[in-house]
Amino acid sequence: MAWPNIFGRGTLFSRFSHHHVVVFLLTFFSYSLLHASRKTFSNVKVSISEQWTPSAFNTSVELPVEIWSSNHLFPSAEDATLFLGTLDTIFLFSYAVGLFISGIVGDRLNLRWVLSFGMCSSALVVFVFGTLTEWLHFYNQWLYCCLWIVNGLLQSTGWPCVVAIMGNWFGKAGRGVVFGLWSACASVGNILGACLASSVLQYGYEYAFLVTASVQFAGGIVIFFGLLVSPEEIGLSSIEAEANFEEDSHRPLINGAENEDDYEPNYSVQEDSAVTQVKAISFYQACCLPGVIPYSLAYACLKLVNYSFFFWLPFYLSNNFGWKEAEADKLSIWYDVGGIIGGTLQGFISDILQKRAPVLALSLLLAVGSLIGYSRSPDDKSINALLMTVTGFFIGGPSNMISSAISADLGRQELIQGSSEALATVTGIVDGTGSIGAAVGQYLVSLIRDKLGWMWVFYFFILMTSCTILFISPLIVREIFYLVRRRQTHILSE
Repeated sequence: MAWPNIFGRGTLFSRFSHHHVVVFLLTFFSYSLLHASRKTFSNVKVSISEQWTPSAFNTSVELPVEIWSSNHLFPSAEDATLFLGTLDTIFLFSYAVGLFISGIVGDRLNLRWVLSFGMCSSALVVFVFGTLTEWLHFYNQWLYCCLWIVNGLLQSTGWPCVVAIMGNWFGKAGRGVVFGLWSACASVGNILGACLASSVLQYGYEYAFLVTASVQFAGGIVIFFGLLVSPEEIGLSSIEAEANFEEDSHRPLINGAENEDDYEPNYSVQEDSAVTQVKAISFYQACCLPGVIPYSLAYACLKLVNYSFFFWLPFYLSNNFGWKEAEADKLSIWYDVGGIIGGTLQGFISDILQKRAPVLALSLLLAVGSLIGYSRSPDDKSINALLMTVTGFFIGGPSNMISSAISADLGRQELIQGSSEALATVTGIVDGTGSIGAAVGQYLVSLIRDKLGWMWVFYFFILMTSCTILFISPLIVREIFYLVRRRQTHILSE
């Protein structure tokens, strides 16, 4: 297999300026902070459940009537757990709706303004939800639901904006590596949220929300004053202009042509007409782009599994093995470590192959085996952490690749070349559809766990992972055939 020219000549990183590094880091940590605040909620579920059901942890001492009345939201811990699952579902549904809207808004307004507003506003909502209500001893189910709906809408501004900004700065050359490493921002945010929550959880769960909300708000201020949306803002050439000098890197990994052998890297006519095209494409046009619908449906199934681990893993470890909540929070970090390694390595391999779907297919097939193995993990923290890391590698890795590198490929493919105003919209469609699947999944996870037990939850994960492969199977077959034909042509030419 011939290595792409970007690796052979060593030009991938040499052409990046310090502006690229700053943009990479700012977008990376902005989304990490958004994810950290979400992770905080999943990490303190046990504490919240106990606070809402005093009888669950205080059966020997009779509570004063006023404390019982204010805290007694649910008669049992099981009901509180079901409501927490409902909050996850509410958040993800509003997040999904917001992604469709934010993608369209991001392509029409300044991406920096939208991202900064979402971060600061979401931080305020998280503060009210987890900290202010506890300080005031005010507990109300409808208030929690309304706040989490608003939080979902505000948090949805993050992903389409950061992917669009990264797409403006980093071209197709080595996108799998760059975006694979960059997509670790969600996993780093999970680790950050887990560490922050576990460090202050002994003082009360409200301080976990306070710390993450404060850091996120400060991050939003930094983004507003420090982030550059595109190279053109400081007089640098766009990535489309740079791509004209490298035909190999310009060849799209996502191509709408039926016969990829007929592809000819000649863009002179298309470039002339496309350079002046700055109007954002419509939502319907974005949905009709090749690969958008299959990857969106596949991501709905895969994000369901990935986010189920994200929302429920600490609770599962505490509930199933009886481990302390703080220990479970720290142990759950290993899933994210696996996702970071998986996303980066699989992105690198897809750059070498110059195709994404075959890499996804292999990883997802191995993910089925890792789910079976993890579902039978013994009551041993070391073995559990190892199996958790492997599972994160094969599930979190493909999830990161679809939501970042593949979304960027879809939003900058040949058919809309020159219209950078499509990237946030396409990203919103892919991630929004994924979030709808994840939203449905969170309620089903709590329901299946309550009725059938944790083992059936893992069977459900295996089914959804298989459906992910099914939805992109036409793309997998087409790209494998292309790789085989390319290999045969290479052998014959020798």
